[in-house]
Amino acid sequence: MATFHHEILRAEQRSMLTVILPDGSTKEFKSPVTPADVAADIGPGLARAALAASVDDQVVGLDHKLPDDGEVSLKLFTKKNEEALGVMRHSAAHVMARAIMRLFDGVQLAFGPTIDNGFYYDFDLEHSLSEEDFDAIEAEMKKIIKAAEPFERIEQTRNEALELCEGLAQEYKVEHIQEGLTEHEQLSFYRQGEFVDLCRGPHVPNAGAIGAYKLLSVAGAYWKGDSDRKQLQRIYATAFFEKQDLEDHLNRIEEAKKRDHRTIGKQLDLFTINPMVGSGLVLWQPKGAQIRATLEGFVRDELQKRGYQPVYTPNIGKVELYETSGHYPYYKESLFPPMELEDGDQYLLKPMNCPHHVMIYKSRPRSYRDLPLRLAEFGTVYRFEQSGELNGMTRVRGFTQDDAHIFCLNEQVADEFKGCINMTQFVLESLGLTDYRVRLGFRDPASDKYVGNRELWDNAQSSLVQVCEELGIEAEAEEGEAAFYGPKADFVLNDCLGREWQLGTVQLDYNLPSADRFELEYVGSDNMAHQPVMIHRAPLGSMERFIGMLIEHFAGAFPLWLAPEQARVMVLSQKFEEYGRKVEAQLTAAGLRVTGDYRAEKIGAKIRDAQLELIPYMLIVGGREMETDSVSVRDRIEGDLGSMPVAEAIAKLQGEINARTVRQTFSGSAGFVDRGTQNQY
Repeated sequence: MATFHHEILRAEQRSMLTVILPDGSTKEFKSPVTPADVAADIGPGLARAALAASVDDQVVGLDHKLPDDGEVSLKLFTKKNEEALGVMRHSAAHVMARAIMRLFDGVQLAFGPTIDNGFYYDFDLEHSLSEEDFDAIEAEMKKIIKAAEPFERIEQTRNEALELCEGLAQEYKVEHIQEGLTEHEQLSFYRQGEFVDLCRGPHVPNAGAIGAYKLLSVAGAYWKGDSDRKQLQRIYATAFFEKQDLEDHLNRIEEAKKRDHRTIGKQLDLFTINPMVGSGLVLWQPKGAQIRATLEGFVRDELQKRGYQPVYTPNIGKVELYETSGHYPYYKESLFPPMELEDGDQYLLKPMNCPHHVMIYKSRPRSYRDLPLRLAEFGTVYRFEQSGELNGMTRVRGFTQDDAHIFCLNEQVADEFKGCINMTQFVLESLGLTDYRVRLGFRDPASDKYVGNRELWDNAQSSLVQVCEELGIEAEAEEGEAAFYGPKADFVLNDCLGREWQLGTVQLDYNLPSADRFELEYVGSDNMAHQPVMIHRAPLGSMERFIGMLIEHFAGAFPLWLAPEQARVMVLSQKFEEYGRKVEAQLTAAGLRVTGDYRAEKIGAKIRDAQLELIPYMLIVGGREMETDSVSVRDRIEGDLGSMPVAEAIAKLQGEINARTVRQTFSGSAGFVDRGTQNQY
């Protein structure tokens, strides 16, 4: 009998679950529990407020079944937590789909994931959805939310799930189970009222937790992103717990529309894209070209100070070059097709500059005394982006990188990498771009897309971490974000609206110089052959994307040193034109980019036109200015600055240019990013 009781006691001890809470305290449970049960055990207030949870850092619903025994770390999320917002938006996507199925017949459901700042759902239906339908959809969503019906999780075997989707006549779900979920023997659905959807969750407890929401736009989207498959209708939307947060977000969207670089680029005549030339191929207008030339000149001067040597390479190369580098086999689908010549040789439009720089290194024997060798080029490359992904200057098919490659000794890597990081920081901060973070891109241990052995990768990744620590940079590492040949450090910038842009990059590469690739060598102090290390770096990324970002960040109102037209001379009447042209010539001789407005228009109209064209300074001349050899200075930002001698005005502008002063003030909040992250089947 005693033995029997001991067995029961041991069984009870084995089935005890220890829940570790964020503050380090623990709670123990004997019977099967859910996060909702734990919240209730802590207190009724938390039980009412909790919307989702994480178990060992995996976000789950409150109905998630915790293990019978062992230990788990548990966090409970309320509407104050970002994690709860994502779960709520996922639930809002279901509510939107349910509303559309109530309003229209024959709706086929595809996918409805959350994305940063919102969610979308793809549908196939006969009715052509438009913004005119939004009011009706939102009204139906309001009814569903008011009813506050629970989201009920249903788990089924693969065959049961297939049978259920066939019974619901949801063809896309059937196909996805048959083709996309072949490794899943157990699948889950969520039911809310009459609505049932194949979904892995999680969801909030009931629809009443959904706060303020708004449908934003309609777009076309291919099933599973495949242009050979049917095009579906996608509705983008967003949701927040509080109405004010929604209003702030919508205001940011409106501000982003005003700052769209495509609109401003056309208004200010900076660039154009012509279908006769080709989609994704930018034509730089003179004003846009001036901005680019100024930036390039600034970077070139800085490169020269830092010991870089300029090179130029052709826009095409033989396929064998990119096969050796790995770009052709690894990125073949993203490259333009090869061009075959009569002799059978195949050429590619250059997808990357690095193989060409490698061949410059190989053009003659190298000694350790030659290293580090720093080669720099504003090199134009070409990628075959899908037409649906093209976006003005920020996503193009031909672009110019401020590229450089450093060949160095292993013991020089840390200092060279530091120099690259410092260069990128200097360039960004010269433009007033100080709100950025550094993201380390590491290898995905489960992927086979990378070249080189794991030991080299481990050494390279450790080197990046060490350099960032020495520079005092709090860099976050993300697995799977490395280039195929080596780890990297990316600069991720927040613009004035809080939107993220991945710009400058520094990449460490032990692979392209290796015996498996280009067999790069140098003769060491021991008279033996050794392999150099290669560093790839581009502070701006591409000129097209970077300037597209700058247009939106500054809303076209560039700082004086970068503005294509820095000042405009204006005459009060045409009788002062001769003096105005004299002032214009003086400013031009001083190296300023200046034009004159000598039209027979009132001065108010001239000032208004210059303000609309975002000219930094207006220099107004009349009789008094002509008599005193002066100008009346008007600042685009501060307004009338009064009269001053021409020489003083020139010195003022030159001082601002030489200091690369960024005087614009911005307002905006973080959180306007659109990186799709699917969190359902």
